[in-house]
Amino acid sequence: MAATALYVRESGRPGGPATARLKILLGHLQGPAATAIAAYPTSAANISSSYHPQQFQYTLDNNVLTLEQRQFYEDNGFLVIKNLVPEADIQRYRNQFERICRKEVAPIGLQIMKDVTIAKSEFHADEKAVTKIQDFQSDEELFSYCTNPQIIKYVECFTGPNIMAMHTMLINKPPDSGKKTSRHPFHQDLHYFPFRPSNSIVCAWTAMEHIDRNNGCLVVIPGTHKGTLKPHDYPKWEGGVNIMFHGIQDYDANQPRTHLVMEKGDTVFFHPLLIHGSGRNKTQGFRKAISCHFASSNCYYTDVKGTSQEIIEKELQNLLEKKYGISKIPLKDTWKFRARIVKGERINL
Repeated sequence: MAATALYVRESGRPGGPATARLKILLGHLQGPAATAIAAYPTSAANISSSYHPQQFQYTLDNNVLTLEQRQFYEDNGFLVIKNLVPEADIQRYRNQFERICRKEVAPIGLQIMKDVTIAKSEFHADEKAVTKIQDFQSDEELFSYCTNPQIIKYVECFTGPNIMAMHTMLINKPPDSGKKTSRHPFHQDLHYFPFRPSNSIVCAWTAMEHIDRNNGCLVVIPGTHKGTLKPHDYPKWEGGVNIMFHGIQDYDANQPRTHLVMEKGDTVFFHPLLIHGSGRNKTQGFRKAISCHFASSNCYYTDVKGTSQEIIEKELQNLLEKKYGISKIPLKDTWKFRARIVKGERINL
């Protein structure tokens, strides 16, 4: 029997008939469909859903997640909530992204990225030239994703009430050029973050259209959030690698993995130590998703000197010196400029 990932519709609430059905279904996740849960078969062979509520350490007590949802995240390091972001909001983000690509607006601090295989002569002022925008915290239209009450109510289950938006992205995965540069190597997001503890950080990643293996869906290795941060470096890919697309060098390639097939508005929440990546886009369209990494403002900054994260600090320092003439800024200081409060009190970050 193929294993399944737990996909929960936003309409499912704690308690009542939905929870009763969940308890029945959880013992055999391949069971009949119900209003509160939709399970999608994946390639993974060991998705865990054991039920040990006394061992919760990756989620906080709350009245949003069911016990089954909490346990799934505890065991696997991710949780997909169906239909979380309305289509009207998705369209707003898409429209603003297109305005940015056409250079009609230029938010302060925004980073625009292009695929390594796109020649300079092919650059146009439209979305086909842009593969990702980062750090849109000064753009109120896009930042409304980070303050969306539907997103924040789930984020609080992982971070607590004092919430910072730390890293924002809108990804526009392009059709692969044939060199496989549209894929993203397996990595852990914590590699890029000089703040801790990791259990108080969570990513919200929302599909802006149907996403599957054809256009490069997210691929996760369930349960790897329970491990430690591994050394990262550029993979040795013949077709080239996009800037800062670092990957884990020593993970077990035979570990079972899960491909997250998602519909527009579906949102996955995942732990920063979860090993994940994405495949190449084999279609002719652009695969869009919007995301934000959130952290409790109780988190604290760390010095990455002498750690495996020093590689990202040095690379970022070189980029800042080349682009702005600024030299030797500690990694943690660059994040202080990006961080923005979305709920509660700003304490450390």
